[in-house]
Amino acid sequence: MQPLIGSIKRGFLWRVIRSYFRTPNCQWGRSLVLARSLALLATLLGQQPGYAQGKQAPAPNIVFILADDLGYGELGVYGQSIIETPNLDKLAARGMRFSQFYSGSAVCAPARCVLLTGKHSGHAYIRGNDEWAERGEVWDFAKAAEDPNLEGQRPLPDSIQTLGEVLRQSGYQTACVGKWGLGAPLSEGRPNAQGFDFFYGYNCQRQAHNLYPPYQWRNIEKERTANPVFLPNAKLSPSDNPDDPATYARFQASDYAPALQLQEALGFIQRASKEAPFFLLYTSPLPHVALQAPPDLVAYYQRKIGPEKPYLGEKGYLPVLAPRATYAAMIHTLDAQVGAIVATLEQQGILDNTLIVFTSDNGPSYAGGVDAAFFQSAGPFDSQEGKGKGFLYEGGIRVPFIAAWPGHIPAGTQSDCLAALWDIFPTLETVAKGRPAATADGRNLLPILTGKKTRLSRQYLYWEFPEYGGQQAVRMGDWKALRLQMQSGQKETLLFNLHSDLRETTNVAAQFPAVVKQLEAIMVKEHLPSDIPRFQIKALDQN
Repeated sequence: MQPLIGSIKRGFLWRVIRSYFRTPNCQWGRSLVLARSLALLATLLGQQPGYAQGKQAPAPNIVFILADDLGYGELGVYGQSIIETPNLDKLAARGMRFSQFYSGSAVCAPARCVLLTGKHSGHAYIRGNDEWAERGEVWDFAKAAEDPNLEGQRPLPDSIQTLGEVLRQSGYQTACVGKWGLGAPLSEGRPNAQGFDFFYGYNCQRQAHNLYPPYQWRNIEKERTANPVFLPNAKLSPSDNPDDPATYARFQASDYAPALQLQEALGFIQRASKEAPFFLLYTSPLPHVALQAPPDLVAYYQRKIGPEKPYLGEKGYLPVLAPRATYAAMIHTLDAQVGAIVATLEQQGILDNTLIVFTSDNGPSYAGGVDAAFFQSAGPFDSQEGKGKGFLYEGGIRVPFIAAWPGHIPAGTQSDCLAALWDIFPTLETVAKGRPAATADGRNLLPILTGKKTRLSRQYLYWEFPEYGGQQAVRMGDWKALRLQMQSGQKETLLFNLHSDLRETTNVAAQFPAVVKQLEAIMVKEHLPSDIPRFQIKALDQN
C-alpha cells in the first residue's frame, strides 16, 4: 500500500508543478491551481478538505449573506409590519435567530474588515470608511468610473489573513458577490488577492451609491452594463416637476446591479455545487441608498403605503418620487433574493448540507430619503439621526442575525446570547475544518447554534469608531458604556442600563461610578492605536 501511495504522490505532485508554471502568473491564477491541487491531493490520501480526522459527514457549504444598512426591526420576524419579508421569516423558522447580535462597526468598510479578519474594531486594520483621498479626485464619480486608480477604499494588506483565505486553504471554493469596499481594484486588497476565487460586483462602495451603474467588476476586469453614466447626488433642475413620475426616469436604467449580482451568485452555486464544498459571501448593496428599486415593487408599496412626499435630494444621493415605497421595495427585493438562493440550493440538492447565515453590516440610514422612524427600522431602539447608522448606540450596531442548517441548528429557535460579527471568523473556520479553530477576538458560535450551550465564554463586547466625532462603546451584561466626540479630546463616559432603557435615553453614570470605572478599564485594555492616522482617536492616541 505504501509504495502505491508514494507513486500517487510523485505523479500527482509532478502534475501540480507543471500546471502551476503553465498557469498565467496573475494575482490569483497560480494560487488557485495550487489550492485546488492540494485539496485534491488531500482527497486522494483520505484527508478530504473540510473533514475532521475520522469524520464521515461531508463538509457543509456556507452561504453568508450580508445586507447593507438593514435595521434590526426591518424584517417581519423581528417585528416589521409594513415591509414583507416572507423568505427571511421562513429562514428563521428553519433555524435560529439572535436577539442580541451586533455588527462590527457602525458603517460599511470597518464592519466588513471585522467580518473577514475576526478582529474587533479596537484591533482591526480598517476602522472607518477611508476613501484613500490622497490618490486624487476620488469623489469625482465620472473620473473614477474611467480610472481604476481612483476607485475603491484603503486596502487590507496582503499580510492579514482573511476568512476567504482560511476557507480556501481548507479546500473550499470561494466567491464574493456584491459590494467589497476593502481595497481598490489595482491594490493588494482586491477580493481575488484576499482569498476569493471569484468576485463580481462593486469594488468601490462610492460607486455603489448608484444601483444602475455603468459597469461591474468581474474578478480584475471591468464588465460594462447597458446603463449610461449618471452621477449620484444629482439634483432636480428648477424646471422639473417633482410630482411628475417622468422627472425621475433619468435616475433609472435597464441593468439593476442587485439583479446582476444575484444572477452571478446563483451561477456560482450551480457551478460550485458540482465540486463542493463552497463558500459564497453575498454582500448585497441593499437597502443602502440611493433609493432605487424595481418599478413593479415600488408601485406595490405605493398602493400599500399611500400618498407620500417626494424626496428631492436634500440629504444627498438621488431624488425619488416615493421614498418610503422605494425603500420598502429594496428590502422586499433583498428578501426575494434570499428566497432565490435557498431555492437554488434546494434545486441542486444541497440545501440540507448548507449553512446559511444572514445579517447586516450596521443599523439603518438617516440619509438619502430614508424614513427610519416611519418603518421603526431599528425596532425597539432609536433610529433617528445620531443614534442609527454611524453611531455606536444600539440602533447603529444591533442587527438581525439568522442562521439555518438542517439537522444541526434546531428549527424555530431563538438565542439571546451576546454575539458579534467578529465571532463569524472562528465559527466558519470551525465549520470548515470540522474541529474547534483558533480564535482571534471572536468566539465560536457553533455550540450556541446547535443548542449545546446558551452562553459564550466572554464577559463583554467592545467597539471603537474614529468617525462621526470619534466613539467608544462596551456592552457587559445589561450595561452599555458609550463615549462620543472623542476627536475633540472628550473622554466622558455615558452609562445606560439596557434592561430598562433600550433607547439609551438616561445616563446613569453618576449613580454607578464603580461600573463606569470597570467599563473604562475595558476601553483601555481593548484599544490598540492604529498605524493609520485617519483611524486614530485624538482622546486616546494624541495626548
